[in-house]
Amino acid sequence: MTEGLVWLALLFVFIGLASFGWIEYRKVEAYRVWAQSFERAKYDIYAVLGQKGQTLTWGKPTSKGPINLQHCSIDTIRSVLVQIDGQSIDFRNPPDKGKTIQLVLESQGNDNPFLIPFTDITLAVEWAQYLITVI
Repeated sequence: MTEGLVWLALLFVFIGLASFGWIEYRKVEAYRVWAQSFERAKYDIYAVLGQKGQTLTWGKPTSKGPINLQHCSIDTIRSVLVQIDGQSIDFRNPPDKGKTIQLVLESQGNDNPFLIPFTDITLAVEWAQYLITVI
């Protein structure tokens, strides 16, 4: 009887993992379709980001496609920073880990900077270095 309960609990765990995996797969597929129109794009669990011409577009990934999309013209960006846990970092010597990673875009005519979350420090630094070369 106890073995049956253990196996039943494991069955529920596996069903839960499979459903979470299916949800994440649908998010990635929706991103893939969305990203086809961009020259450069990134996906992670916090945000999607794409560049087409002189426009950056980012938003939150969902299984139906990105939501809360925001746009910024690269021509209006004054500075690009990467912040980890609220502190700006040196691109040449980034830390190995951090809890909150954000690409910070300060734009002309906008008092509040645009904050784009990342899960990977290396990817955030690559995007920052790329944007610095094109602004």
